[in-house]
Amino acid sequence: MASYLEMLFRNQAGQLVTISVIDPRPDITAGEVEAVMDTIITQNIFTSPGGDLVQNVEARVIERTYIWYNMS
Repeated sequence: MASYLEMLFRNQAGQLVTISVIDPRPDITAGEVEAVMDTIITQNIFTSPGGDLVQNVEARVIERTYIWYNMS
């Protein structure tokens, strides 16, 4: 199973942009994530085809389980 922190932002064109971090710290707090998202926006760390990131939308931790099948 893999765990991901997904941070969703809105860019200048109004489109959603997702930044994913694999295996986030299990004890990460909402406040820490919000502070990181604010820093990404204020320091203009990332851009997208629709322009700079301008708004925090949401953050979530996703857990995925991968099952591999041998079809031969």
